[in-house]
Amino acid sequence: MTELQLRIHIEGKPESTVRVAQDEFIIGRLPECDLCLPFSEISRQHSRIYHNPQGHWQIEDLGSTNGTILNQQELNQAHPLTSRDVIQVGNVFLGVHILESRRSQPPKPPEPNSPGQTILRNAEELQRQWIKVEDSDEGDTQTTHQRAISRLKYLVEIAKDLNSAESLEAIFEQVQAVVFRELTNIQRLALLVDVEGNGHLKLMDAAARNELPDATSTYSNSWIGRSICEKVFREKVAIKSVDAQQDKRFEGEQSILVKGIRGALAVPLWDTNKVVGVLYADANLTLKGSDASNDEDLSFFSTLANLVAYSVQRWLLTQKLQGEAKIRQQLERYHSPSVVQQLMAVGALENGRIKPIEADMSIIFADLVGFSEMSERMTPSGISELLNRFFEEMLQSVFAVGGTLDKFIGDCIMAFFGAPEPQMDHADRAVRAAMGMLDRLDRLNANKVWPEPLQLRIAINSGRAVVGDVGSEQRVDYTVLGGTVNVAARMEGICPPSECVISEATYRRLRHREGFILTGEHRFKGIDRPIKVFQSQRRDSSDRHVS
Repeated sequence: MTELQLRIHIEGKPESTVRVAQDEFIIGRLPECDLCLPFSEISRQHSRIYHNPQGHWQIEDLGSTNGTILNQQELNQAHPLTSRDVIQVGNVFLGVHILESRRSQPPKPPEPNSPGQTILRNAEELQRQWIKVEDSDEGDTQTTHQRAISRLKYLVEIAKDLNSAESLEAIFEQVQAVVFRELTNIQRLALLVDVEGNGHLKLMDAAARNELPDATSTYSNSWIGRSICEKVFREKVAIKSVDAQQDKRFEGEQSILVKGIRGALAVPLWDTNKVVGVLYADANLTLKGSDASNDEDLSFFSTLANLVAYSVQRWLLTQKLQGEAKIRQQLERYHSPSVVQQLMAVGALENGRIKPIEADMSIIFADLVGFSEMSERMTPSGISELLNRFFEEMLQSVFAVGGTLDKFIGDCIMAFFGAPEPQMDHADRAVRAAMGMLDRLDRLNANKVWPEPLQLRIAINSGRAVVGDVGSEQRVDYTVLGGTVNVAARMEGICPPSECVISEATYRRLRHREGFILTGEHRFKGIDRPIKVFQSQRRDSSDRHVS
């Protein structure tokens, strides 16, 4: 008499094993069942496992609501059980293992370790093996030579197709076609790539030869042997398991038990420098056992992966360049070209963002005078054209001295100096930018660039503030925050037209203080202390250009 074991897998719970020693074994929801599975998807008495008169184990459905599934096929009648079968009742999976009774059968001698059950090979050796073709393969040197040439030509054709693929999806389509054509036992294929370069594999694409449950769900990774892929990735080895059900390396892998996987292949995507990913495949039928020293399907699969690696590397490089171009374009909206170049060179970005930091800096607010009244006399398109030209002209003075644009607030420009790269002379830079904006506006007014002459009020304050990318996943702004910003914003309201005012904090940081006089202490809304304000002396020169 034989004894049957059921290995029970319930999602979210550790695996367990139950022995079936009696002639009849009932599975169901009722407590009196031999295996009680208290779930709504399982009927009160769902399935029956029993010993038939011939001494074989069989299973039958007991008229359950959701049916009994054996090896992905619904049971319509009693069916014999064999080791490695997979039974599904509701959402519970039961792996079958039949043991010969020691009383009726003599113990079997221990099986020697078979090198064909699980093969681990160096990926580079496998590639050379498949291309070289040993003489013993054909027994004829000339035929062997011709076969090697044929294989090389085949690889060249595959490489051409891969090189023409412009996207990762197109690369995978080419690989899928080759694998399903050449390796007929393979049922599913997956491409995993270390996209971020941090050693973490990400499932990029997947395909199934036939319509199997969950097999074609691209980003569902439940059927992939993750521990196998990680070993392949870390150690740059190719792995073939002829029978994954009996391979200890697959223990704990849900997909092996649930999907009845028999064989698996996993090979690294590698070039001479690094491993960039893994090509993984499985088979519902046992892969042909083979000698580890000469395994055709594994060596071909590994050689193909080597070609795929170059295409994936090219795709990763393209993504990186496109990402850098996008980041550069975004940074150039806020920073001068020299600052952008420095940020890109030193790698100051984390996931495309500038990490918020606290720094000593100077903040500048430059606001148009009387623009609300002027806009009432203009068309919307006229307002847009005027502001676009105004902002473009004024930012030239900011960027010329290494300043950073924070934002446009209506007709106001907010900029700062001293970050993201430290600038010891940030106060002097802010003042030079302010004077440059005022002088440039005077020249534009003299040339009658605008429908009406424009005037600016500019305020500068210096101190500690936090600056960096702030926002949500959907929207991020590079901005500066803190009390130093609030003071600068309040000071702009007391500045005379065509002048610049600075705080005492800015004045003390200036290396060249000429051209500013103290106007007194001022109190501002929301600021709990008086602020000493200094004003530039340039009204006479500006009045010559503004009527």
